[in-house]
Amino acid sequence: MTQIDIRMDANSLRGQLVAWRRDFHRHPELALQEHRSAGIIAEELRGLGYEVETEVADTGVVGLLQGSESGPVVMARFDMDALAVLEENETDYASENQGVMHACGHDGHMAIGLGVATLMARYRERLPGTVKLVFQPGEEGARGAPLMVEAGVLENPRPDVVLAAHIWNELPVGTVDVTSGGVMAAADKWVCRVQGRGGHGAMPHLAVDPIVAASHIVTGLQTVVSRCVSPLETAVVTVGSFRGGDAFNVIPDYVDLSGTIRTYDEHVRGDVVRRMRQVIEQVAAAHGASADLQVEHLTPAVVNDPEVVRRVRAAAEAVVGAEVVTSGQRTMGSEDAAYFTREVPGCYFFLGSAKPEKGLDAPHHNPRFDFDEDVLPAGVAVITAAILDTG
Repeated sequence: MTQIDIRMDANSLRGQLVAWRRDFHRHPELALQEHRSAGIIAEELRGLGYEVETEVADTGVVGLLQGSESGPVVMARFDMDALAVLEENETDYASENQGVMHACGHDGHMAIGLGVATLMARYRERLPGTVKLVFQPGEEGARGAPLMVEAGVLENPRPDVVLAAHIWNELPVGTVDVTSGGVMAAADKWVCRVQGRGGHGAMPHLAVDPIVAASHIVTGLQTVVSRCVSPLETAVVTVGSFRGGDAFNVIPDYVDLSGTIRTYDEHVRGDVVRRMRQVIEQVAAAHGASADLQVEHLTPAVVNDPEVVRRVRAAAEAVVGAEVVTSGQRTMGSEDAAYFTREVPGCYFFLGSAKPEKGLDAPHHNPRFDFDEDVLPAGVAVITAAILDTG
């Protein structure tokens, strides 16, 4: 099977890929509720001759295909869940599930995954080993990947290589970015209650105002990265919510703050959390209030293996051309595929999907997010070539 055959075969699937993608887009499902999507995927995999396991971590699906010879196991992962976003696109494939939308491209990921499954079944006699296709639920903050790991997805058989890709509207359609090292940041969720003493809005001297204290905490937190993290390192501290009080003339008892921390380096993460705790507790105390920081670790950083990256880049260059294969794409966004790549050598890469002249360049998680569907056959070609060339 020549490399150009992979691209041609992937292009021949374009109509089916678009149909799959649009069907998934019309019927989005939230994390760990992807029952319809999982059912379609399982049925398609069975029809292609895969050994199929369902209900892995609630709604996950795993398809296993043994090649003609014994050899390495290559796992490719595709996420399935949608977001609680009210879609604003006016297309004939807009979401029919009010308030739920595929606003991050996971509809495209599922379509690409089924396209890869189709080609790998077609190439089965040329497959030197085993391909393990993992359709993962709950990527959007529901810990789907660690749940799948706990359910044994990295065993029976254990993969030698893991691949994952993301449709990416920060890159033009046709571009493939394959970068060594860290590409997605570790993510933490933090919460904090600033405890004061409520009172009358006209008599603040008789109260301890948690709104004032919390406001100074928000300001103080802006110095954590700018003054406590080396300019050569990377970190983000964001305050995402500020909730306190419900009456114009009442000082509330407390204010609740929450937000996120993003880092690549574990030592930087530790320094950020320690400094945040100092700012929160001491600024609150300076205002006569008290506060306590709680941090929940959501996902580690996605770190790509250099050797797997080299092979994926070579495969991508062979099917789409070296001129559109880039490197250097890194983001402070997070991905729970990190739970796979920290256990198995892997590569997580980006499939450019933006087409500004068509208005297909809204950012991820935006109610107008959409992408150029030319990314679908390109993604199938690259991932299929990578599976064949990284084993």
